[in-house]
Amino acid sequence: QVQLVESGGGAVQPGGSLRLSCAASGRTFGTYSMAWFRQAPGKERQFVSAINDDGARTRYADSVNYRFTIARDNAKSTVYLHMTSLKPEDTAIYFCAAGSRFRTCAYYDGSWHGLCSSNEYDFWGQGTQVTVSS
Repeated sequence: QVQLVESGGGAVQPGGSLRLSCAASGRTFGTYSMAWFRQAPGKERQFVSAINDDGARTRYADSVNYRFTIARDNAKSTVYLHMTSLKPEDTAIYFCAAGSRFRTCAYYDGSWHGLCSSNEYDFWGQGTQVTVSS
């Protein structure tokens, strides 16, 4: 039902900045929670950040807190990820996701659950590559 298209990825030097965008189709963007995940070669998909439907609540992984900022513009059906102070370990494919819930993260039974779990999201973009290197 919802199509997501990421853009804005590229190559940047350590300490640099980059802004990713995720454009959504349809007229129901304002009803979805949105999130960013990333996946580096040989590693599992990792939660980065999430924002609820009206933008009032945001969540960040510890590894990106204070460096990344998530925002949304419901009038433009777009969610953004502003990344600053980039590190080589931020190198990954970044995916945008949409879901109907914004449940608190919790770790139990050997895995994460809630908004930081990829299983919470119903729609995904194709991904955009971010490479941080000198």
